[in-house]
Amino acid sequence: MRKTLVVLAAGIGSRFGGGIKQLTPVDAYGHLIIDYSIHDAIEAGFNRIVFIIRHNIEADFREVIGNRIEALCDHLGIEISYAFQEIDKFVEQVPSGRTKPWGTGHAVLCAAETILSSFAVINADDYYGKKAFQEASRFLETGQDYALIAYQLKNTLSDHGGVTRGICTVEQGKLVGIDETKGIVKTVSGAEANGKPLNVNSLVSMNFWCYPFTFLDVLKKQFPVFISKMRDPLRDEFLLPNIADQMLKEGESFIVLPTDDHWFGITYKEDRPLVEKNFECLIDNKVYFRDLFSDLNPCSLF
Repeated sequence: MRKTLVVLAAGIGSRFGGGIKQLTPVDAYGHLIIDYSIHDAIEAGFNRIVFIIRHNIEADFREVIGNRIEALCDHLGIEISYAFQEIDKFVEQVPSGRTKPWGTGHAVLCAAETILSSFAVINADDYYGKKAFQEASRFLETGQDYALIAYQLKNTLSDHGGVTRGICTVEQGKLVGIDETKGIVKTVSGAEANGKPLNVNSLVSMNFWCYPFTFLDVLKKQFPVFISKMRDPLRDEFLLPNIADQMLKEGESFIVLPTDDHWFGITYKEDRPLVEKNFECLIDNKVYFRDLFSDLNPCSLF
């Protein structure tokens, strides 16, 4: 069975105003966060990987990440493809002064020609944990349409500042709505946003989605509508959580697949030491080998 992982990498390395060449390893063996996601995806049964990048970062991406992953995947029988998100793609005229990309939904739309089957989507610079990829892989095998891998809020917070999370309303295992909540901070008793206490056991979206191939038709239909109705031409974005929320209102169903894995990423520079310590613990506990990819075996596309 063909299982495709779409990796949103157009903005990789930009969180602190740097670039891909400023990315530094998160373990003592030279691995980046994206390496762990690729490992976990292949281990879980994904056999196609699509990197969404921009043309102006292609050379750096291939030098730092792509060439190495391509060589590894060639040995393992994994297909690698590239798609390019550009601000003028699918837009008749870019608004004057617009430099901001059109968002994650637009990124996936830009990859439509490289996606050949049902697929999962992740961010390039977030660590999701092995269970998340296993859940996604199993879901794609069922032939069902839509799913969200959801994390407990308490497992996604930073010690060094506020974060934005899509807090999910779930009923009978299905997504009812997503409330994009900004400024969530840790407190002594749990977490809060704008002074309002939050349930730390709430499920949240970290942008790990499972989609049918037909979702591409949804994007092709909705993006022109977004463009025609956007309120701020310089800042509005076509985002996967917003698209899901609109689909829910129209009667579509999303299954929620909870995981108790810990998400982590480097939201703030001060997060890095803890992230490095987390990976050190994972390696010490034999969750991963020091030679990260050494436990993977060649796979079949079908």
